[in-house]
Amino acid sequence: MLGGIPVADHLSRSELLVAQRLGEVGSVHSWELVTAVDGPGTRMTAFLAGCPLRCLYCHNPDTMAANRGVSVLADDLLDRIKRYRGVFRATRGGITLSGGEVLQQPAFARRILRGAKELGVHTALDTSGFLGRNADDDLLADVDLVLLDVKAGDEPTYRRVTGRRLQPTLDFGRRLDGLGIETWIRFVLVPGLTDNPATIEPIADYAASLACVSRVEVLPFHQMGRDKWAETGLDYELDATEAPSAELVESTRQIFRERGLTVY
Repeated sequence: MLGGIPVADHLSRSELLVAQRLGEVGSVHSWELVTAVDGPGTRMTAFLAGCPLRCLYCHNPDTMAANRGVSVLADDLLDRIKRYRGVFRATRGGITLSGGEVLQQPAFARRILRGAKELGVHTALDTSGFLGRNADDDLLADVDLVLLDVKAGDEPTYRRVTGRRLQPTLDFGRRLDGLGIETWIRFVLVPGLTDNPATIEPIADYAASLACVSRVEVLPFHQMGRDKWAETGLDYELDATEAPSAELVESTRQIFRERGLTVY
């Protein structure tokens, strides 16, 4: 069981591969019920396993590898979502698919999103946008909100932070804008890594250029994931990095406010 959700361990390897390709089964790391996090209202956030990025500040490094998840039937996860419909209605909450990187499992995400919409549940994706090409317009038609994590505003810093390219994220955000999908931009402020105005200001300019962006969240770096790095045996480069000062957080938020953006 995964927090009360049955695990699809009755399938043979060949059956599992077919089911994954069809989106009937996904690799899920964990899930939790949270309020005022990962979207509006009380939300059931499902963390899918597997991610192509290697963010230096990741607070869920245990979700990077797909094999750290367990196989869950989409129908079983939807049954769990159905149980919380009353909570979602009362709080204007819903389901958020996070990770890892949710768009690494687009077929599974598609099935969950469609099922949630049929249940009348608000849907959100928490994504880096790097695999935005995996989300076709039909998948995005069942998405009410995207939490778009923009790790840095210039290519060198983005590659330093993630090991990947920035451009796919920017392209995905512009697609969301064209489709009119509400988007929250998220940016993690890390002293000595992402705190240079040269990487913050381009993000602010980008966010201001998208009509779909309704808010920006500047998230102060923290060390709550440090133990997970040790447990996974991964090299953690930010072990000595401290949280940003209140003054730095405020000055960073002001950069976004100066563009007319709503900032938290």
